[in-house]
Order: sequence, then structure tokens, then C-alpha cells
Amino acid sequence: MKKVLVVHFSQSGQLARIAGNIVAPLRAAGIAVHEEILRPCQPYPFPWPLLDFLDAFPESFRLDPPPNQPPAIDPETPFDLVILAYQVWYLAPAMPMTAFLQSAEGRRLVAGRPVVTVVACRNMWLGAQEKMAQLVREAGGRLSDHLAFTDSAHPLATFITTPRWVLSGRRDSFLGLPPAGVAEEEISGAARFGHALAEALATDRERAAAPLLSGLRAVRVNPRLIISERAGQRAFKLWSGLIRACGRRGQWRRKPVLLLFFTYLLLMIVTVVPLSLLLQRVFAPLLRPRLDALRAQHELPSGSGTERMPP
Repeated sequence: MKKVLVVHFSQSGQLARIAGNIVAPLRAAGIAVHEEILRPCQPYPFPWPLLDFLDAFPESFRLDPPPNQPPAIDPETPFDLVILAYQVWYLAPAMPMTAFLQSAEGRRLVAGRPVVTVVACRNMWLGAQEKMAQLVREAGGRLSDHLAFTDSAHPLATFITTPRWVLSGRRDSFLGLPPAGVAEEEISGAARFGHALAEALATDRERAAAPLLSGLRAVRVNPRLIISERAGQRAFKLWSGLIRACGRRGQWRRKPVLLLFFTYLLLMIVTVVPLSLLLQRVFAPLLRPRLDALRAQHELPSGSGTERMPP
């Protein structure tokens, strides 16, 4: 009997639902599925108080998380496939997933096994996935596939709806804006990946180097967000270093700088981001070849093709 390990941490429940829809066809096919829900030693709040949310930024971005509780599964358990479902915090994997992949137990569970990463977030996941791929490699795993579930609303709308959800717990329609989060049809449609994985496991295709989920619209990269995210990565590197220089997470010395960082974020959202999107639209013909190449790069390994999509 094939065995699959599913690891996730979901605050709102959205990511847990996506992971559940992916593994349901595996269980139906008789595959043994172990679901490992990550448990931070210090629980993270949801909804987040504003200062606590800001205070999580430097360590999230720098991949320096506090530890989790030990996993419930024996780390020596052999699995045929590992599925890692994660959120994005500040253009990086959420700290519980980073802590798992940096732990001795997590590394033993991933080492030598094909890995499918699954992200559910607002829309900017490219840098976080690069860091996830690096963490998987360092743990000795092999990245087989990647799935991305994002909020399909306009990026400017999500700058309002997503923080409202994170800070208040409310994700309903607001001021004429759509609900926050991944659309219901995308969440339910995640089952197609479980069916494809069950078929692949039945024929031992997880042992090969080829992706298992190509042709199923695993990811869709918005090329207009690539430049914005790269600029955010550079800015976050500077700000995270400055804040960490003022003290450790939770120390009062960081609070004034965190408030400056919050002010910077607000100014970026209302000025630089709209201007960047406008300039990219104006210079689209010049930027298109470069952005198309970057889009193809970030869509690996599973791609955005639809040739295997169910009718």
C-alpha cells in the first residue's frame, strides 16, 4: 500500500480545505494518508493583533522561525510522497512550515522523497516558493510538483480585503469589493490533483523525475506582479534587517520601527504599487519578452497547461 504524508498549517481553514480536497481522492483509492497538522510551540493568533502581525515580519522573511512541537508521526516512517501545504507570510513561507523543514524530524520525513508543494495566498507567492524549493532541497527532498491557489480579485482590491481578513477574521464582501481568499470553485477543483496523484501512485510514476501534475493548470503566474514582488523582496530585506537590529521578536524596542514599517507599507500600497502597474501596462511591449521568460521559469515544474483538465 502506498503511503502519503500531508503536512500543513492553516489559520483560517482555507488551506486545510484545499489540502483535504487534494487528499480525498487518495484515500478513496485506498492510499494510506497521514495528515500532519503543524503545532507551533507558541500558537499564532488569528485574527492577528496589528503589532503582533507586524512583529512576525522579520523572522518570517529571514526564515528564522520559533520551533514547532514534535510531529505526531514517527520521523522514520517511510512515505512514497510528501505534500507540503503552506501559507505565505511576508513573501516567505509561513513560519510553522519553515520550522518544520528546518527541524531534524521534518528533514528525515522529507529526505529522499518526491515532494508536492501547495500554496494558498493573496497573489504573491513566487519568492516564497523559491525559498520552499531551497528548503526542500536542503532537507534532501525532490520537488516534483507545485500547486498555487490565489485570490483572483484585482491586486489593488486584495490590498484591502486580505488585511481585513487577517486582522479582523472577516472575509465577506466589503465596500463593493469581492470576498477575500481563494474562490470556492478553485477550492473544490483541487480534487483533480488528488485524482492525478492517485493514478500516478498506482503506476509508480512518483519514482520518476517527471512532474505528476502537468496539464492540470497547476499554477498561473501573473507577469505584472513579478516586478512588484521583486521590488518587495529587496525592500523587505532592508526592513527586516533594520527591525531585527532593534531587538528580538516581542521586545518593545522593535515597536517604533514596526510602526514605521507599517507606514511604509501603506505608502507603498497607495502610491508605488499603482504606479508600477501603470508603468508596466505602458511599457508592456518592451517588457513582454523578459516577463514571459520569467513566467515560464516560475511556472515550473508543473506548469499552467490545461491539456489534462477534466471537461
